Amino acid sequence: MAKQTIIVDGGYQPNQVSFKQGEPAELVFKRVSDRGCVQVVQSKALGFKQELPLNEEVSFTIDTTTPGTYGFACGMDMVKGQVVVES
Repeated sequence: MAKQTIIVDGGYQPNQVSFKQGEPAELVFKRVSDRGCVQVVQSKALGFKQELPLNEEVSFTIDTTTPGTYGFACGMDMVKGQVVVES
């Protein structure tokens, strides 16, 4: 399974990650700071909304069936990032 980790520190680092189409994929968020409005991460396109506890990993299985670019954001939809599924 492909795994990408995003460090949440007032923003998303990196703010774009890629997976290959059809490959099982896991997206991991780890919030390391109380800066900003990033206590929650959400994505309607990818089907998740979750609080991010400080210094803990939260992971999501990503559907890579359909290639494209899928957004995710903080709970206030101000800080944004992208998941790219490449064909």
